[in-house]
Amino acid sequence: MKNIGFIGTGIMGKPMAKNLQDAGYTLYFAEHFEKAPAELLGAKGIACPTPAAVALACEVIFIMVPDTPQVEDVLFNEEYGVEKGLSAGKTVVDMSSISPMATKRFAARVEKTGAQYMDAPVSGGEVGAKAGTLSIMVGGDPEVFERISPLFQLLGKNITLVGGHGDGQTCKVANQIIVALNIEAVSEALLFAAKAGADPARVRQALMGGFASSKILEVHGERMVKGTFDPGFRIALHQKDLNLALEGARELQLNLPNTAMAQQLFSTCAALGGSHWDHSAMIRALEHMSNFCIRD
Repeated sequence: MKNIGFIGTGIMGKPMAKNLQDAGYTLYFAEHFEKAPAELLGAKGIACPTPAAVALACEVIFIMVPDTPQVEDVLFNEEYGVEKGLSAGKTVVDMSSISPMATKRFAARVEKTGAQYMDAPVSGGEVGAKAGTLSIMVGGDPEVFERISPLFQLLGKNITLVGGHGDGQTCKVANQIIVALNIEAVSEALLFAAKAGADPARVRQALMGGFASSKILEVHGERMVKGTFDPGFRIALHQKDLNLALEGARELQLNLPNTAMAQQLFSTCAALGGSHWDHSAMIRALEHMSNFCIRD
């Protein structure tokens, strides 16, 4: 696997692609919508006009784009889709966070070409992408997973084959439910502490030593205290993930009341102009509703 395709070089995709390049791989980038980052081009980075051209040139094609419609377009667009360049021996690895049900359909269609398909969404944010410490939740064939694992190991540390096609995406939706509700809990706790007259920074420090400690309290709690809400992981993207959870819940006839509440808080942030804030800025919705800011 000397040549690897990488489609989607945004906040997450760009550092992931760089980690693969730093390990010695030559990457092919699709420029059907925008130019590839200049710093990734050169001896180890080649620009291609379309996703189809990337697929023709590469054995493994990674996709890292925002949502289900973008993945579908990259894969199956009649003019430039990856599908046109697929054949036996090639593998598509979708690391985007998208619909589990759509993922199953995409996998079936890709595999009709003779190629293999894996869904492998990630958690860990921009920090994890840069450090190569992402958690990767994989759905697909075990033999394909073993073959692609050396590449996954350059991108992440906690790499789990969850099950078949779509199961990686289902795991990512579950992850996003937990993250959203933890952000909401930390937001409420710090808001309560500050309104009661305590220093929220010291409250967070104290809680880090007890059973309430969490990665969200450590990282996002600090962002809440300091008011540093540059993404990160944008609220708009977390809204997309919670939509997947709530749509899936309707299909499965489940009630996810706290997930729905977290989505409403993100919607309040969006109404305040914060769609592109980091998701730790959920606390701003609670501050707005309480007419009290923990940083004042």
